[in-house]
Amino acid sequence: MFRGGFDCDVLVIGGGIVGLSTAYALTRAAPGTRVTVLEKEPGTARHQTGRNSGVIHSGIYYRPGSLKARFAVQGAAELVKFCAEYGIPHQITGKLIVATGRDELPRLHALVQRGRENGIPVRELGPAQIAEYEPEVRGLAAIQVGTTGVCDFGAVAAQLAAAAESSAEIRCGEEVVAVDRRPWGVAVRTASGTVIRARALVNCAGLHSDRVARLAGDDPQMRIVPFRGEYYELAEPERVRGLVYPVPDPAFPFLGVHLTRGIDGSVHVGPNAVPALAREGYDWSAIRPGELAGTLSWPGSWRMAGRHWRYGAGELRRSLSKQAFTAAVRRLLPSVTEAELRPAASGVRAQAVLRDGTLVDDFLIEEAPRTVHVLNAPSPAATASLPIGRAVARRALRLL
Repeated sequence: MFRGGFDCDVLVIGGGIVGLSTAYALTRAAPGTRVTVLEKEPGTARHQTGRNSGVIHSGIYYRPGSLKARFAVQGAAELVKFCAEYGIPHQITGKLIVATGRDELPRLHALVQRGRENGIPVRELGPAQIAEYEPEVRGLAAIQVGTTGVCDFGAVAAQLAAAAESSAEIRCGEEVVAVDRRPWGVAVRTASGTVIRARALVNCAGLHSDRVARLAGDDPQMRIVPFRGEYYELAEPERVRGLVYPVPDPAFPFLGVHLTRGIDGSVHVGPNAVPALAREGYDWSAIRPGELAGTLSWPGSWRMAGRHWRYGAGELRRSLSKQAFTAAVRRLLPSVTEAELRPAASGVRAQAVLRDGTLVDDFLIEEAPRTVHVLNAPSPAATASLPIGRAVARRALRLL
């Protein structure tokens, strides 16, 4: 009987690709459901979605049975169909994962096994076969993953928004500053003073997901620790044909410095992953004392640093020294010089860290009264956005 007092049925906080995919899924799964999306920026997809590498990930890295593995494999196939249906620029390029040292060979073999367990076609290559794919890349062995590609995720997000707008209202420039959750539903207030009442709330706030969860009265037992991914661009992009990755360290959710030929033909080199001094800290000068204090006061930040300080020191060194960064690139592309690397735009990854310092390595979606929180959705969330959106939408609809 209170329905007439609601401004919408489901209120989604966050206009990145996960929030927009959730709105899209809601309008498809339950036509007539009134959906409102609130985005604090003047437009959608301004942060992780609009600043990523554009890679359609295959799912080869992720633990079999995990949400990342299931959603990435499914999402990659769906994303390619979505791009084709709406004329969004995309290309299936395949990629090489290259071992440059003998100590990496067991990990490379483990990736072959993991790929097969996840249903991903992989091909093992020797040095001569590597050169057939990438003449200037050197390595002892590699695997070729045929289902990897690239696309314009900003365009994907825009299309999701356009497709959802028949049933969803997308309101930009509305930052949520207060959440009042009651038995009958949820009311939020934005910085402009607007109050919106909804039957259910979905938190897809990305870099601010933990903050929104706390506004709602929930303690998510994690904090978002922002990591900046620093990139360079290759002056002669024709030297790299597709995507070339090193063998990653399984202890970290980062994939190491790699070469990515984008949909526009440019080749980005990176990222170098360093702690950001603000949730949206795209360079060293971007500092927000309150956000930095929040990161430093979280016990998990110090425990993570104590556990992984050697790895972090290497990342910081490459951030401060172009020579050191170039040396890392030369492991894959030996002939590259410092002069050929031009600074490119950075991105920030929203990484959930537990109190004990554990880096959350899977998507983390939790429910609370009248609320669904998407608390950890870093890469490959853009690739997996369609199945993630459906999963979140199903949970939200159960709350109505």
